[in-house]
Amino acid sequence: MTAWTLLHTWLWGEPMGADSFGNRYYRDKRTRGQKRERRWVLYKGKAEGSAVPPQWNAWLQRTVVEPPSPAAAPRRPWQKPHVPNLTGTAQAYRPPGHTLSGGRRDRASGDYEPWTPS
Repeated sequence: MTAWTLLHTWLWGEPMGADSFGNRYYRDKRTRGQKRERRWVLYKGKAEGSAVPPQWNAWLQRTVVEPPSPAAAPRRPWQKPHVPNLTGTAQAYRPPGHTLSGGRRDRASGDYEPWTPS
């Protein structure tokens, strides 16, 4: 988060709420009620778009007019807790045979023949 973002938020931001991850949501006091009202989020910790819950994402994208209330979307039993995108980390999924997970895979079925140039 830059100093300009904090200054801009302090001067022109109207707090609209926070989510369970600690992200805070704002709208611009100067454009309140206009068709293209400016809305933004200040992330807690690393800025990661996948850490914005669907209800708040709908508000940021202007799909809904009013910000979500804490009781608006109850947690469903099938919902899992948020996990950040692990691509590029040691915890990323690597299929069998991947060079970083040993480079060995099960043999293919008997009808497989690799192409070799003549």
